[in-house]
Amino acid sequence: MIPEFLNKFKADLERFRMEMVEIQAIAVSAQEPVSITGSKFLGKPYLPKNTEYPKDQNNKPMILWAQINFSEVPQLDGYPDSGILQLYMSSDDWYDTTDYKIMFHDDTAEEAQDDFSFLTEDLYDEVPIYKEHRLIFTKDTKFGSSEDHRFSMQFDGKEFWEFRDTLNHTEQEEIDKIIDGAGHHIGGYAFFTQSDPRDYTEDKENDLLLLQIDTDDEIMFGDSGVAHLFINPKDLANKKFDKAWFYWDCC
Repeated sequence: MIPEFLNKFKADLERFRMEMVEIQAIAVSAQEPVSITGSKFLGKPYLPKNTEYPKDQNNKPMILWAQINFSEVPQLDGYPDSGILQLYMSSDDWYDTTDYKIMFHDDTAEEAQDDFSFLTEDLYDEVPIYKEHRLIFTKDTKFGSSEDHRFSMQFDGKEFWEFRDTLNHTEQEEIDKIIDGAGHHIGGYAFFTQSDPRDYTEDKENDLLLLQIDTDDEIMFGDSGVAHLFINPKDLANKKFDKAWFYWDCC
């Protein structure tokens, strides 16, 4: 996977090798929604009959931003192989990163709710995900991301972007394939338009990327921003997803 022109750095790069799961998000029409248990951005959630629908701090129904059914996701070390993870956000106060709810359903065989008539169109006016998407997952490997604080490698004494500027166009394309945190994905290295918040929060410096949702044709966080869920490795191992935390930034 490491291009030949980087062979002299191969041993150092291998120290930063990390598996992740890339997400291809495909917009769907209102007439062809994703199944109730399927992985999606936006859409209607899987919610057992006896579970109360989440509400925001103003007692308004929250909006499902993301639903990940881990039985559809290639196995990633330390991450679940089943169960449904959900991220709900306030319909109009999502800019405030405190008004969100994370739910995890271990048992996906329970009878699900099917009446979401209370989710009226006006609730979606400020949502930065414009259409429902079905998600396709592919396992991949990356060796770093210039924005992720865990990637500290230098190339002949140069930082990543300084070194990249010395490469020709073809070499730049090749290095961008293996050192890159952009896009929708689970695990691996994160991308930020500003800086990595874990870098200046001591108790979060080892937290893992649970989910990243990036700006694309039908998704826009502020000015081309990116949204994340992070979680402590112990909480991930114990499936304490309510301990995960949300963060987003933009240009």
